[in-house]
Amino acid sequence: MLTDPTFYVRVAQDESSYQTGLYLFLAVGALMFFVAFLGCCGAFKESPCMLLTFFCFLLIIVVAEIAAMAWAYNNSARLEEYVRETVKSTVQEEYGVVDSRTRTFDKIQEGLMCCGANGPRDWASSKYNKADRNMFDLAVTSTLQVYKVPESCCHPEVTKDVCKSARSVSGIAAAVSNIIHSEGCIDKLIDTLKSHMNIVIGVGIFIGVVECLGLIFSLVLCCGIRNNDRYKA
Repeated sequence: MLTDPTFYVRVAQDESSYQTGLYLFLAVGALMFFVAFLGCCGAFKESPCMLLTFFCFLLIIVVAEIAAMAWAYNNSARLEEYVRETVKSTVQEEYGVVDSRTRTFDKIQEGLMCCGANGPRDWASSKYNKADRNMFDLAVTSTLQVYKVPESCCHPEVTKDVCKSARSVSGIAAAVSNIIHSEGCIDKLIDTLKSHMNIVIGVGIFIGVVECLGLIFSLVLCCGIRNNDRYKA
């Protein structure tokens, strides 16, 4: 996710939040590796101190994960609205201007077979088409203005020459070629993110169960070691 500029989730967030979230994931992964190391060493050396430290760290992680899942569940209704706003902003303001967003949205349009935010006509008012326009011409002849859609809007089986001729649309009210994807990307992207979210939730629940077992076993082992030491004494 950090190195692939075309990852789907990237377009659903602003760039700074996306990067911050990934580094946070990396930090949590490093912490969990350290905690796992404590647990293994504590069990191998039969050290109550290391096992207790393992238990405390793991308990903090479990509580944090529960809090994160609760927050995500309570804010899930905002996902659709946020994705809609971000995709519209990408189409209108960032495509053709911000390279990473352009490549990401091209991959989305190719992979989901969609075009624009709500449809191909969204490109008529985007910066992608406004770059070479004169503002006076745009105000006077907006309905007659020729606009183009990105190459990634074409069906994958057509040749580049055929796609090039179909990309130019003679006006906002003009019919769009059937070579161009007719559906917008917002609904398809939301459905894709939601389906991936179900997988993430399932994996998260499984990991949570394993972590709870780790908490129980570490306490049992710690108590068992202390009892053995008491008997030896």
